[in-house]
Amino acid sequence: MKGPLEGIRILDLTTMASGPLATSILGDQGADVIKVEGPGRGDALRTIGTSRGGLSALFINLNRNKRSVGLSLADPRGLAVFDRLVSGADVLIQNFRPGAVQRIGIGPDRLCERFPRLVYVSVSGFGERGPMRDRPVYDSVMQAYSGVAVHQADPHTGEPTFVRSVVCDKGTALQTAQIVTAALLARERSGAGQHVRISMLHASIAFLWPDALQNHTFLGGNATDPIERASLPRIRPTRDGHITITFIQDHEFRAFCRAIQRIGLAEDARFARAGDRARNADLLQELLDPILRHFTTQELVERLRRADVPHAVLREPAALHQDPQVIADELLIEVEHPVAGRLRQPRPLGDFEQTPASIRRHAPLLGEQSDEIAREAGCSEAEIAELRRIGVLV
Repeated sequence: MKGPLEGIRILDLTTMASGPLATSILGDQGADVIKVEGPGRGDALRTIGTSRGGLSALFINLNRNKRSVGLSLADPRGLAVFDRLVSGADVLIQNFRPGAVQRIGIGPDRLCERFPRLVYVSVSGFGERGPMRDRPVYDSVMQAYSGVAVHQADPHTGEPTFVRSVVCDKGTALQTAQIVTAALLARERSGAGQHVRISMLHASIAFLWPDALQNHTFLGGNATDPIERASLPRIRPTRDGHITITFIQDHEFRAFCRAIQRIGLAEDARFARAGDRARNADLLQELLDPILRHFTTQELVERLRRADVPHAVLREPAALHQDPQVIADELLIEVEHPVAGRLRQPRPLGDFEQTPASIRRHAPLLGEQSDEIAREAGCSEAEIAELRRIGVLV
């Protein structure tokens, strides 16, 4: 069966993480994604991080279900081939710094006027206006600037820290993929494409805001006390390991107290209600730590499971593929890459009943499908040979 985006062609001019992950998600869903890379090394992420066979795991995980064409856009002949590709595309996604696409000659003004059904998506770091618009951006820069690092600060020392994952990149990617499908739906209704902009800063603040910045939502007075960092869920030590237990609702806290045979805590006015527990979180932690250390992790798991209290044992990432729930849901799969060898990756997101997402292509080598894509753009064999000879097509 075909994926939900079968028949949609996407030109992917993005590099590094946020753009490539967005287009890979769309590729998983059936879109024909053509990764347009410059001659030389192509996407810099090809060789950054853990690698095998000359390809990094990062690149492989962010670029499956794509074809690659190596094309010089600095040469007018390469630009002419690119225009032919755009004529057959539904979506173009780029994450150059603001102004760069205009200098190259592939800006939205020219292309959207020439191809009115094109959905042109610009992904930037800080947006296209303001004092930060020209700054280079990586995930760590955005975690610092958007407030993520301060939100992750130690609740007692106030020491900021990063999330050890590119959460701003990945949050931007997920929102970009959704924006693309929304723009395609709008085109189905109106018949016209459009230029869509999204910045990592906007995506990161929107991602962070609902919970992490809830204290800054209400303007004016009369709001209840702000949520203290100390009241947020914690990792709790047991006799032989660690566990996390989350009791947001009052009935969950009562069930938890019964499970550990400390019902008096649930009747204590300092902890009876969620607001009380938030205000007295440090004191509650001091009381709970020695109690929980009396139990083994497995003893707690059994008690909490019977009481229906939300909890989880901390899993080692390296052993996730052996986890019974991961196996039952078939969340991880093994595939073969012609250069990098045997791989383990997440199964494509979303279980579509009629139009399943799938992995149809491995992450491409630089220019692996250049000739094939050039033919689809209408280039003759003689043109392809000449473009290769002069280094425009790689």
